[in-house]
Amino acid sequence: MRPLTGPVIVTGTDTGVGKTVVTAAIAAAAASAGLRVAVIKPAQTGTDLEEETDAETVTRLASPATVRTISDYPDPLAPLAAARVSSLLPLGLGLVVSEVSAEAAKHDLTLIEGAGGLLVPMGLTPAGEPWHIADLAVELGAPVIVVARAGLGTLNHTALTLEALDRREIPCCVVIGAWPEEPAVVHLTNLADLPGRLVGVVPEGSGGMDGRIFQRSAAGWLAPVLYGTLDDVRSFADEIE
Repeated sequence: MRPLTGPVIVTGTDTGVGKTVVTAAIAAAAASAGLRVAVIKPAQTGTDLEEETDAETVTRLASPATVRTISDYPDPLAPLAAARVSSLLPLGLGLVVSEVSAEAAKHDLTLIEGAGGLLVPMGLTPAGEPWHIADLAVELGAPVIVVARAGLGTLNHTALTLEALDRREIPCCVVIGAWPEEPAVVHLTNLADLPGRLVGVVPEGSGGMDGRIFQRSAAGWLAPVLYGTLDDVRSFADEIE
């Protein structure tokens, strides 16, 4: 595969798997390679928690050319549910397609970070039906990067996500979102058995790095398709720093 350009979606096998840090790592590696990069978060939930938002995390770590959030909601729920309980307008699929397309026309690489997993309800279509990140990928004709856990349960969750993408004929690859500093047997066997094309392994705790160090390090965690330097991700995963 050639290095990815245009709109690229980052989703996960679940919530809390490291999507935001992986998004930042790809943005940093691509920017270091000379690309103009945009990162778009269609829906940010949990804004009432007074925690760093995903857009703020990406900005702090990677400093890409553009970082945007289209809609935000106060409750830490799936975006459609968060809109409903707050009596806010649900996010429209057409709006997101329009906003992403506009940014993609001005950037070499546009990363779109989803919420939770592939089939989390994001908003409503004009027909009143829920739409998901998988639908956005189809509308944009965009490949998907699946961020997976390193530990127990990841083989099943990853296989189910890849199966859903394959049924929709969406090209995809896999990045492990948080590789432990001291991997146990379960992590090493999962690394060997993880389905799909593995194109990155990001170290646990990377989100706490100083931005300049993060930007210098990111390429070493990723394969060339994501502007990294790892030719064999599975072989080098236990050596990354």
